[in-house]
Amino acid sequence: MTVISTARAEGIEAGFMYHYETGTPAADRDLLGITTHRVGGGVVLSMRNDVTSYWNKALGFGFTEPVTADLIDEIIGIYRAERAPVAVLQIAPEVLPTDWADICAAHGLQPGGRIAKLAAPIEDVVIKGKTDLGIVPVTADLADAWGRSILTAFGMPHDGLAGMLKASAEKPDFHLYAALSGDTVVGGGALYVNDEVASLNSGAVLPGYRRRGGQGALIAARLVKARALGCRYVVTEVVQPGEGQVNPSLNNMLGAGLTRLYVRQNWYWRP
Repeated sequence: MTVISTARAEGIEAGFMYHYETGTPAADRDLLGITTHRVGGGVVLSMRNDVTSYWNKALGFGFTEPVTADLIDEIIGIYRAERAPVAVLQIAPEVLPTDWADICAAHGLQPGGRIAKLAAPIEDVVIKGKTDLGIVPVTADLADAWGRSILTAFGMPHDGLAGMLKASAEKPDFHLYAALSGDTVVGGGALYVNDEVASLNSGAVLPGYRRRGGQGALIAARLVKARALGCRYVVTEVVQPGEGQVNPSLNNMLGAGLTRLYVRQNWYWRP
């Protein structure tokens, strides 16, 4: 089995995060205080008014140029200048430098949660997922409800962020799917495609509609689309559960034929 390279697996994630934030409508960008930067082969995404500790991310580094103390200085300098409340540095373990502990100490970087990077060749994925919910492509009239359902499912506020997610429906590299109960959007997920690599991201179902197969069906719909688009690989990221814990999202992805490439540590910076 040919496994996708770490560079491409990290690059597709940096790509969809960058496009979510750069595609945010101007009024929502101002409300959230978004700025985006391409640095050192990766992206630095700053959201001054993020109350979720999620959207301030720096990722995609270590492939076009090495991760160095100077690069981290530059990244942290951007977050300081933008007055970000927090930042998460996400760097693949294989490209961390030998002096990473010293770099962390210099900036007060602290380890947080861990993320499992999963991937599979498209021919190896398993298309399955039965649900009594309706799974449909997101049309313009569903885009706002799609974004709001995902934010609610993740426990995130709607102000500004709903506009950001809604805007992705207009982007040609995004293919969105909604889960419906009757005519009500109760969840959804996004497929982002770049250079024959497909990313499954933003998948969530509202708490009252879980355990009905919606997540698995949303995964299946996006995998079918990825195959139809001629993608060669599919990639995703899920929270790596702690010892003795279970993450249903991880189990759903493993059940769809994706395998764990590596586990990546989150590194948190706070001013």
